[in-house]
Amino acid sequence: MLWLTAFGCLAVGIAVGFVLAGRTTSNPEKINDLEQQLQELQRSHARYREEVSEHFSMTAELVQQMTDSYKDVYQHLATGAQDLCSGEVASKLLPASSEGVFGLALPIDNDLQAPKDYAPRKNPNQSGALAEDFGLEKFKESDKDYL
Repeated sequence: MLWLTAFGCLAVGIAVGFVLAGRTTSNPEKINDLEQQLQELQRSHARYREEVSEHFSMTAELVQQMTDSYKDVYQHLATGAQDLCSGEVASKLLPASSEGVFGLALPIDNDLQAPKDYAPRKNPNQSGALAEDFGLEKFKESDKDYL
């Protein structure tokens, strides 16, 4: 009876093994479909990257054209102002060269300071805006009786 039970368990184990092996083994058609999907996704991604690259390349060219056009318009206005207005008025309206406008020949002022994000103190003994008693009136000890 023991041999019969062992043989039955072995047969059941083999049957379960075949069923699980059949489910876990990959189907060649399914593998081919997945490989085709992967290749299509890779081609689609490559096309997308190429389109993005072309888009930004075109954007850069258009911005460059716009900058050149702006410089041409400015130069035209500056020349017209110099020809049509008096010299003093023309120099106040527009400088003759576009370098002055586009930051290439600006005078450097060393006295400029960056803006502060706090109000400077008028004297060193003054409390700052972050002090606990800032903006509060100070009372004498004799005035506390009235409160």
